[in-house]
Amino acid sequence: MPESRFILLRRTLARQNRFDGGVPVKFPSPFALGGHRFVQSVQGSQYRPDFRFAGRFLLFGKRLASVLVVTAGALSLVACGSSSPESSRSWSAPVRPEEVGNGLVVLPGTAKSNNAQPKTGDWATGPDGTPNTAERTTARAWVQFKASEAGGPNPILVNGAGLTLYRFDKDTANPSKSACGTECARIWPPVLVTGGSKIFLAGVKKSAMGTIERSDGSRQVTIDGWPVYRFAKDAKPGDTKGHGAGGSWFGVTPNGRKAAGRNGSAGETTVPSEDRQPAISAVLFDGKDFSDNEASQGLSGVGCENVTRPGVTSSIAASGSVRIWTEHDCKGSSLVVDGDVTDLAEVGFDNAVVSIFFG
Repeated sequence: MPESRFILLRRTLARQNRFDGGVPVKFPSPFALGGHRFVQSVQGSQYRPDFRFAGRFLLFGKRLASVLVVTAGALSLVACGSSSPESSRSWSAPVRPEEVGNGLVVLPGTAKSNNAQPKTGDWATGPDGTPNTAERTTARAWVQFKASEAGGPNPILVNGAGLTLYRFDKDTANPSKSACGTECARIWPPVLVTGGSKIFLAGVKKSAMGTIERSDGSRQVTIDGWPVYRFAKDAKPGDTKGHGAGGSWFGVTPNGRKAAGRNGSAGETTVPSEDRQPAISAVLFDGKDFSDNEASQGLSGVGCENVTRPGVTSSIAASGSVRIWTEHDCKGSSLVVDGDVTDLAEVGFDNAVVSIFFG
């Protein structure tokens, strides 16, 4: 029964202390509520229940109205909570942003694990449905650099949309300078940011990230000094159509080098370095290679922090070095990792992280 008619019926009964003997006119469709059978009826212009149940219905109806309202609210909340596909498998990452100059902010993890706004940053597209025509301000809200296989060269960087990122041999890394001018940039769009942009890093050291000012005044991201680009003809994740183009364009690795073949080394991000800095936050992925197809969870703090969902982590993106532990309160077996680890199975820690020590 619609709630509005139920409330009207209850109010009618409240105004009428007795049934005046009129003959109830039954509607064609009886209905049942709470195990009691009620039949809608009308006399004149007022709705009334069948007189045999009037007293019992009035008492029951007051309770039921409250139950219906509360239940409707609960169902509404459940619906809101499950309206987004990500909500069933992604965990909000309470990571701490770090400012790196020029108004830029760096966060560990992927855009998705950090709940980036849809249709912005690397996900922005223009009238033709590609990022090549996306509105500038929207497209520069954030960028992502994630270590991936990208179909061919391995390892290689991809952006938040899974598109391959490249470097140009005619550029220089020291000093950082782009040799790709206006016409070149139409085919090889530079990865651009502006003040306030967020940069998500998964499999890339924060120390490798930088920016340069281009000749038109825009700011381009660099990896280990090398300016970074997309290839306009790459249309979907895994495309590497620009790799090897002209003998001078190559997919770029997490340390700024040219991407090798599938047998190239991919272990640099899992080996602790001597100049490591302690992390203040990390994103833990259920899948290896920082997969956005499985759940993730964020953690930040100083000292020992217990993981919300222990024993499910297969890769980790951190803003520096952390010590991971197999038991709560940083007990049990441990391992120091420097920044990002694409596959914890390679270091014997797959699905074993229970707590993390920051600092």
